[in-house]
Amino acid sequence: MVSLPHPSVLHGAVNAPCLCCRKGKDQFDNLEKHTQWGIDVLEKYIKFVKERTEIELSYAKQLRNLSKKYQPKKNSKEEEEYRYTSTRAFLATLNEMNDYAGQHEVISENMTSLITAELTRYVQELKQERKSHFHDGRKAQQHIETCWKQLEASKRRFERDCKEADRAQQYFEKMDADINVTKADVEKARQQAQLRHQMAEDSKAEYSSTLQKFNSEQHEHYYTHIPNIFQKIQEMEERRIVRIGESMKTFAEVDRQVIPIIGKCLDEITKAAESVDHKNDSQMVIEAFKSGFEPPGDVDFEDFTQPMKRTVSESSLSNSRGDGKSEPKFGSKSKGKLWPFIKKNKGAGPEDFSNLPPEQRRKKLQQKVDELNRDIQKEMDSRDALTKMKDVYIKNPQMGDAASVDHRLAELGQNIEKLRLEVQKFEGWLAEVEGRLPARPEQPRRQSGVYEVQNPSGVNSCAQDRESSPDGSYTEEQSQETEMKVPATDFDDEFDDEEPLPTIGTCKALYTFEGQNEGTISVAEGEMLYVIEEDKGDGWTRIRRNEDEEGYVPTSYVEVYLDKNAKDVHKPLQKISE
Repeated sequence: MVSLPHPSVLHGAVNAPCLCCRKGKDQFDNLEKHTQWGIDVLEKYIKFVKERTEIELSYAKQLRNLSKKYQPKKNSKEEEEYRYTSTRAFLATLNEMNDYAGQHEVISENMTSLITAELTRYVQELKQERKSHFHDGRKAQQHIETCWKQLEASKRRFERDCKEADRAQQYFEKMDADINVTKADVEKARQQAQLRHQMAEDSKAEYSSTLQKFNSEQHEHYYTHIPNIFQKIQEMEERRIVRIGESMKTFAEVDRQVIPIIGKCLDEITKAAESVDHKNDSQMVIEAFKSGFEPPGDVDFEDFTQPMKRTVSESSLSNSRGDGKSEPKFGSKSKGKLWPFIKKNKGAGPEDFSNLPPEQRRKKLQQKVDELNRDIQKEMDSRDALTKMKDVYIKNPQMGDAASVDHRLAELGQNIEKLRLEVQKFEGWLAEVEGRLPARPEQPRRQSGVYEVQNPSGVNSCAQDRESSPDGSYTEEQSQETEMKVPATDFDDEFDDEEPLPTIGTCKALYTFEGQNEGTISVAEGEMLYVIEEDKGDGWTRIRRNEDEEGYVPTSYVEVYLDKNAKDVHKPLQKISE
């Protein structure tokens, strides 16, 4: 008879894994919560850096707006005030504040690219890796639980078969002892007992095999799979911790990198502050507001006890700048009005600035002359451009009507003539006031330069018709000449021996061009020439054949070869035919 161990003997050997599996599952849950907390910390740090970048951008914007707010407005009185060293230092401070703001923008950009963007991308990768690791862990956990269930099922089957075999054995023994039972029934009971014993043996073998397999799987699970998964999760978590530490270090480095540049900005502000020169500013105020008058002499005593005509002392201001004329007579009310305390006349003032003291009047007249000369130059540039355009239209009628620019050319000619007369008038007044002022050191002063002065005589004709009044202004005694005569200067002679323009390359004539208009030059097909001025957008290129021959040709008629090295203007040219 077969003797089988009771299933309860094996029950203790396989009862432990159930608790271990449950504990392993609990640890996975704890690790899942911890790693999720780590990702939340990383995302919180990303949000912190992002808000810091927004603060930096907002701060930079406010600094730029502040700098712009206090910048001097163009063509305003504020712009003139920035001549002084103190105001120039303030302007330099405003400009440096712009650079200072730029460094805060750099901080924002670097933090965004090096920290926010990188960590955001890393968080996505971390989430995927974490999901993969925990998926593998749960899969391994489910596998060992499945093996455990198979073992439990095999054990219960073995236990059931053992009980059935035991009952069959007891029934057989009972039948065999009973003398009233037939031999056939005894044989049948014996066969049934043997069958149940065989089934129990098979269940035992299956249970033993399942148990060995489970123990192997369990060993593999707890000593290989789970440790590997935990190791990967640990490495992932350590990389996260290292990454956030590196990001904090980068956070400090981004600030540290701009410190030298911010230091330079502050050094420039300090340098600008040190450049403030109170003596220079005071001298500029003196130069700007000095009147040019000589201090008045002593006032003579007037004896009212004598029946004589009361007059102002000859040494007073009214004749201190006299030029040999008879002194004007003033009433007693005007005796005390000395020039430093004269009230200025309100209103626009006369065109020749005669209401200003001599030095101030000279500066205003000089500014006006320079302004008119600039206007003349602009008008002449416009006229030259239109003239070139008209020549192009004449040569190429399909490009436009040449007569369409005649009206504008005539208008420009009239404007230039009016401006020349204005310059002539203001230079006459300027010559007058300079004749009245004391001798000044020679200073280079550009005269009109855009027209010729024809009558050098009568320079002071206007000066002789004016006389200083005690309130600092000038009065007209005679009618002013309709056209001012200004002495000729040597300014125009400076341009007589002008140096020829250097060559900037060569060109080859593609077609024959007959230069019949003034300023153009004729060329033959295949001829090689020097280029001295490129096409400036008007369709013309300035070329030179030799020392005495140069002019404009249509750009489309030549092929230009620019060269960095200028060629000798006197070098002979060769004519090349294609």
